[in-house]
Amino acid sequence: MDTNQPTVQTTYTPPAPAPGMFGTRIPSTVAFAVGVLLFLLPFSQIKCAGTTIANKSGLDYALGNGWKAASGGLGGNDLKSKTMSADKEQKGNTQYLAIGALGLGVLGFLLSFANAKAGGAGGIVTGILSAGASIGLMLDEKNNFAASLKQQALDKAKEGADSLGLDKIGNTMNDYKATLAFSPWFYIAIISFLAAAFFCYKRMTAKAR
Repeated sequence: MDTNQPTVQTTYTPPAPAPGMFGTRIPSTVAFAVGVLLFLLPFSQIKCAGTTIANKSGLDYALGNGWKAASGGLGGNDLKSKTMSADKEQKGNTQYLAIGALGLGVLGFLLSFANAKAGGAGGIVTGILSAGASIGLMLDEKNNFAASLKQQALDKAKEGADSLGLDKIGNTMNDYKATLAFSPWFYIAIISFLAAAFFCYKRMTAKAR
């Protein structure tokens, strides 16, 4: 009786490597959440002589609210006189861009909970578009603010003289050294949305391997 049995060789298949942190939904979800929450903080500021007298949050832009007096800034009368034109400014597309940026950020956050294919592709698109809409908001607001200062100078010159002159307009502009600046929170929000798009891309590539 032949007791020699054929040797059966088994092939060991190592388990698939873990996708790592970038292969999960956590990074993109956190990035989108940070970008959306930053809309609650001041996005822009009006300054006079280096002092912040008013600010506006990202949510204020989306809701179409006016400027809010900054704590420790000028008094109510000074604020009213120096930001009068800002409250009357032509809003242009600023509010719509803010709504788009915020809405796309929320949509990207929700898509982060979907599977890697749908959530990844959707997150890339929404993250990039949200950042783009935020940049558009900044450019549009700067144009609106410059136009409002110019109109304020013209109105003030009309009140103080029978005829307008370039020197009169220049002097009036110097009387109102109001400047518009966007806060670090605004730029961090843009970076967060772009980072979320990048994380969504990394998630897709990690799942595709």
